[in-house]
Amino acid sequence: MTEDSRTTLADRLDPARAWSARRTYRAADFRPGDLVAAKAGRRISVVLPARNEQSTVGAIVAALRSELVDRVPLIDELVVVDSHSTDATAHVARSAGARVVAQGDVLPALGDVPGKGEALWKSLAATDGDIVAFLDSDLRDFDPAFVTGLLGPLLTEPGVVFSKGAYERPLDDGRTVLPAGGGRVTELVARPLLAAHWPSLSGFVQPLAGEYAGTREALESIPFAGAYGVDIGILIDLVESYGLDALAQVDLGRRTHRHSPDSALSVMAMHQQLAVLSRLQRYGRVVGADAPGDTLTLHHRDPISGGFRSETVEVAPGERPPMREVRAGL
Repeated sequence: MTEDSRTTLADRLDPARAWSARRTYRAADFRPGDLVAAKAGRRISVVLPARNEQSTVGAIVAALRSELVDRVPLIDELVVVDSHSTDATAHVARSAGARVVAQGDVLPALGDVPGKGEALWKSLAATDGDIVAFLDSDLRDFDPAFVTGLLGPLLTEPGVVFSKGAYERPLDDGRTVLPAGGGRVTELVARPLLAAHWPSLSGFVQPLAGEYAGTREALESIPFAGAYGVDIGILIDLVESYGLDALAQVDLGRRTHRHSPDSALSVMAMHQQLAVLSRLQRYGRVVGADAPGDTLTLHHRDPISGGFRSETVEVAPGERPPMREVRAGL
């Protein structure tokens, strides 16, 4: 049996594992100076969506500017999209060296809706890089190697249009730091959904990672799900449009950030469900389905009465069309 036939058989039997062996890289595989040479005239934009992240965004911006703008000219524009912060996020980010863009000021004629998906989608209109990298702005112990790692496959591997971060996520409950367990929505919602409907994506260690990069052409060719559904939506739409081998993941080591209460995680989980359902319908994997619910009821123990108190929240984040369609209509 030839090597080519063995590879083909492995792909057929377990495409996710075969893809992982072929398209998983390490951040340490890529050096900033080498990537500058590999840019070959391409511009790189790094975007941080931020809402009330004054305690962390400044350190991230300062590290990127020092290491990958001033010391090594890898990043061409460093942009923070301020998503209606009520704290000093914009001031801190600007002081650290970022260009700050107010989410509501981008494409104002198209309106503005809350959520991460809107910030990322609008950032495409506010930047001009041939490659766009996204980073969550609540990262602690940030390492600029996150960016060099994400950019590496896009700049050095022909055919790769998207790379996503992989890492371990410790769980800090305020008393103890556990080595894993920080990705509850990932493990309990996103990963089972992908295993059931897009099993080829099961090789992604962190399908909901907020650290990823893509070519502008690829990112502007797909719709962006609203709110927290954006990360899984991008992954599904890109594999449908470009195929699995055009996607890569990069081991970034360890990622620590602020953790959310269960009520917030419930809303995030609903966003994943809605993003996946809309794609099941779009790609003809389910037909004739009723419209999904657009509210979620949360239950809390009332400290005064001792009984349960119910709260119903809206969870219909909507979706934005491919940016290239918007550009064509301007």
